[in-house]
Amino acid sequence: MRLFVRICWFLLGALFIFSGLIKLNDPIGTALKLEEYFDVFSRDFGSFFKVFIPQARLMSIVISSLEVVLGVALLLRWQLRFTLRALLVLLVFFTFLTFYSAFFNKVTDCGCFGDFIKLTPWQSFSKDLVLLGLWLVVFFNQRYLRRVFAKGTLGTMYITFAGAVAVGIGVYALGHLPYFDFLPYKVGNDIGKLMKPSEPLRYKYVMEKGGQTQEFEEYPTDTLWKFKQMVPLNPEAGPKIVDFKVWGADDADMTQEVLQGNKLLLIIQNVEKADRDRFTLINGLLASIDSSQKRITPVIITSSSPQEFDVFRHEVNLAGKYYFADATVLKSMIRSNPGFILLQDGVVKGKYHYHDIPDRAKLEEAL
Repeated sequence: MRLFVRICWFLLGALFIFSGLIKLNDPIGTALKLEEYFDVFSRDFGSFFKVFIPQARLMSIVISSLEVVLGVALLLRWQLRFTLRALLVLLVFFTFLTFYSAFFNKVTDCGCFGDFIKLTPWQSFSKDLVLLGLWLVVFFNQRYLRRVFAKGTLGTMYITFAGAVAVGIGVYALGHLPYFDFLPYKVGNDIGKLMKPSEPLRYKYVMEKGGQTQEFEEYPTDTLWKFKQMVPLNPEAGPKIVDFKVWGADDADMTQEVLQGNKLLLIIQNVEKADRDRFTLINGLLASIDSSQKRITPVIITSSSPQEFDVFRHEVNLAGKYYFADATVLKSMIRSNPGFILLQDGVVKGKYHYHDIPDRAKLEEAL
């Protein structure tokens, strides 16, 4: 029993640290998920939850850092009873979110492990039930965990240091880009290739006749069978990018043009929230690449309306051809507003936050 309790203790602490660090790797992604929850709650329970949306980024760092700190405290067995009670509060909160998402099909991905591990709502809920089970084992068997690895002032110092490191990781990622990019638009990925299946998709057909259900790998010729569902047999072969589309002011599809040649995409997700202080440097970079021997073509992509963007580009003296794309797609492409993506025939060669604007030489070196 002692060994079993200690295994549960270690798993519970390690999973909380892992979960927190994954979220801190991409605090903007975590904030977007919180915004999605708050938006759902505002529709289901009242507009009060909308007040939390502007604080989503702060909350993402606080909650994620708290996961790390409590995980470290548990592994150190520091203030064990208090730590376990605090963990219970977080576990109940997460379990409610995942159950609500699963039962009412409101949020299809809880973001428990960021974009590193994608879980369905019911998988997320099951994961939280397992964590609650681990917590129950540890809580009711604390007698096997009497040895404390950091007491008094030393323990406080360790916990403070863990909190400072966690917050520092999140704040740095917030002001730059995620340390590890798990999204389809990461450096090295071929966007055009990921928009196509890796192999021909195969399906099975679920049909019904006379109250009986049967599956077919080929569509039956018997017209008495009624179609119920088509299920992919090799879903892993499907396109990894299904929503990337770029269009011009006249609604012409410009996707293939963007994916051809050397392109420097300036992504402006939303003109209202875009950082305007960097456009002197941005305009300088766009002007400098006109003479690049690599023939880099700058392209501006935004999700704002043509009217909003026209006003914005005059305010910041932004020149160049610009196209439009879906807001969610642009948020997935880069966690920076504005931000740069360097493409070579659709292959991502570089991504740059507006705090890390490159010069022409750096762009040419990446190609």
